[in-house]
Amino acid sequence: MTVATASRGRDGVAADGVPLSGTRVAIGRARTIVVKVGSSSLTSASAGRSGRGLDQARLDALVDALAARVRAGSQVVLVSSGAIAAGLGPLGLRRRPRDLATQQAAASVGQQLLAQRYADSFGRHDLTVGQVLLTSDDVVRRAHYRNAQRTFGKLLSFGVVPVVNENDTVATAEIRFGDNDRLAALVAHCVGADALVLLSDVDALYTGHPGLPDSRPIPEVADAAELVGVGVAQRGSDVGTGGMESKLTSALTATGAGIPVLLTSAEQAAAALVADPVVGTAFAPAERRTSARMFWLQHAATSSGSLSLDAGAVAAVVGRRKSLLPAGITAFFGDFESGDVVDLLDPDGRVVARGFVGHDAAELPEMMGRSLSALPDRLRHPVVHADDLIAVPSAEGVPS
Repeated sequence: MTVATASRGRDGVAADGVPLSGTRVAIGRARTIVVKVGSSSLTSASAGRSGRGLDQARLDALVDALAARVRAGSQVVLVSSGAIAAGLGPLGLRRRPRDLATQQAAASVGQQLLAQRYADSFGRHDLTVGQVLLTSDDVVRRAHYRNAQRTFGKLLSFGVVPVVNENDTVATAEIRFGDNDRLAALVAHCVGADALVLLSDVDALYTGHPGLPDSRPIPEVADAAELVGVGVAQRGSDVGTGGMESKLTSALTATGAGIPVLLTSAEQAAAALVADPVVGTAFAPAERRTSARMFWLQHAATSSGSLSLDAGAVAAVVGRRKSLLPAGITAFFGDFESGDVVDLLDPDGRVVARGFVGHDAAELPEMMGRSLSALPDRLRHPVVHADDLIAVPSAEGVPS
């Protein structure tokens, strides 16, 4: 990996005199920053005996950039892919296996190798690392999510650099994040990060596939609506799972929660982590930071059922941010209890919102289609209160 360099300029002004956006300034000043790196950025064909393996030079260059950011006063959390890729060589595999059992075997072998490589490399800078392995179950379950928050907080208070990865060794198809881009956005909110940096093998978001002659880099994304119509490559490399589509989803998840994002190549890691980053694509955050409870509801919680709404209820819930009343419910699915998470569906069956339901499923048959005033006192409250629901991105015209 070639480590790019960038000189530091005045506040809000790059070294070459070009004004920096507020988003880039915020990323440069972030006190707590989450950095995600993909498998393809840590491996090379020459590093493995039989196929792609960990490239120590690339890993060291990344660690050097992260250590410099720590020395500058930031807390850094690293979300790193590479466990399965690290296990390919020792197992004599030339490419990422497709079946889950072999992926888990490769992760079992590779995870300890990856952790040791990071420990040794950060040790060159007198920094201690802590390994954090997560499955989606650790964020889907609210109690587990809070426990993860406490663990990260304690590690950072000790000056440890948490190195996070999906627990591929035990994760089943049903409880996988799917790629570490989504995991990085969830971790960024979990630790209360001030910025998220996504490092890949592409130096920026482009108007089309980077290999096409008419494609141009997009330096700033001020609003998610700007991304409509942008063509992206959807598949990852032969050692990873995340393509540009997953990185956009990660960026929109984080920015929707009020966290600015920088997307660039791993080769630009040093330039991305300096005080005034000028590389890659910067994604501006939403004006308000989503609470941990509502962020978990939108992006991590598992639904226990669903409610079908008529058009008037959809307009009230999504358009006017009103509570869901029983008069607007046409059907329900699932055996849920009060306090569970449910999806809210429009007349076409599309999920438009989700929330914490205020009634048991057994109570709904006598409530549906009726006004609150016509119900017994014990049932006279919203099915989902406005404070307990959130619209899903696709319901607001944002790519999901």
